[in-house]
Amino acid sequence: MFIVELSFGDEPDRLAARPAHRERLQALHQEGRLVMAGPFSDDSGALLVFDVPDAEALAAIVAEDPYYRTPGVAVVGQREWSPIIR
Repeated sequence: MFIVELSFGDEPDRLAARPAHRERLQALHQEGRLVMAGPFSDDSGALLVFDVPDAEALAAIVAEDPYYRTPGVAVVGQREWSPIIR
């Protein structure tokens, strides 16, 4: 599993790009590749948990979604994670 942490700025492009991004997240969830995702309560960023086999699979997911390159969205962390309780 991998976690991705995003940081959000005030750029309006981010909000315009969010609906398409959320549709992609729903599809990834239905495919079993996204466990959970959501913004922090202060909307300063978000956390996403992916169930993918390796960093290359995660990189492909991020590369396919233009949201991660949208002004106002920054990937600030990306780590492999080994949960002990699921």
